[in-house]
Amino acid sequence: MIEVKDLHKSYTKGKVNALNGVTFSVKDGEIFGVIGPDGAGKSSLFRILASLLLPDSGIALMNGHDVIKDYREIRQIIGYMPGRFSLYQDLSVEENLTFFATLFNTTIEENYHLIKDIYQQIEPFKNRRAGALSGGMKQKLALSCALIHKPEILILDEPTTGVDPVSRKEFWDMLKRLKEQGITILVSTAYMDEAGRCDRIALMREGEFIANNTPQGIIDDYAETLWSVEGTGMSALLSELRSHSKIKSSFAFGDKIHVTVEGGLKTGELKEYLTKKEFSDVRIDPIQPTVEDCFMALTI
Repeated sequence: MIEVKDLHKSYTKGKVNALNGVTFSVKDGEIFGVIGPDGAGKSSLFRILASLLLPDSGIALMNGHDVIKDYREIRQIIGYMPGRFSLYQDLSVEENLTFFATLFNTTIEENYHLIKDIYQQIEPFKNRRAGALSGGMKQKLALSCALIHKPEILILDEPTTGVDPVSRKEFWDMLKRLKEQGITILVSTAYMDEAGRCDRIALMREGEFIANNTPQGIIDDYAETLWSVEGTGMSALLSELRSHSKIKSSFAFGDKIHVTVEGGLKTGELKEYLTKKEFSDVRIDPIQPTVEDCFMALTI
């Protein structure tokens, strides 16, 4: 179990606040996601929980071990994947894995069952240097190295950043199987679509948790009227929508624009307005919110 209470961290002699009183807990065998943009404080939080960075104040316990007092014990029970690939680029796949196993007085053979599903995908390239692997293969190797000592808690800092969609899906399928083996997983991501793969998520902004619930619970708390608007000339259409007095917010989502509106506005009324502005092929539909919509609503 992970328990965090009122955690603070700042840099540049207090001028830059990375964490502003973060409090949360993660249950045993749970996938807990921290969702937020770059600079939200995710990496600072994860480095503190991995005992690599000291907090200014607050309490953080990893399965009962204090991150400051018990850092030696913590490093034995966690597996940590930093956001940047940090394995030895000049060592081969097998050499990297053997090295990490040796650090924890174990062997690849002893805990092979933990990494089998992952490692089998890169084993054909076991003699290739780590620096020559693709992005997805690097992440699979890093995860294998983080798991080789059979950790109780896995800390993954934006593990799928820069990885192709297929590898991202495979990676999350692996996390689901690890959860089934009883491993507690704390994972951060800037991809809102990955939030639905977590048991619970926290939305993070400027060093604070602005929401903490199940993905569906966060969606259920969404109170706005949400529409999807499609049409040609997206940039001009977005600008026009933002100038409408009854449009509360407008954001581009792929080839559509998501807008929140005041209660009295009707879809036909908005379409008529846009038609008069020479947007003749507009389509407007009420839609259900995603986690990303919820995040945007909480940040405006």
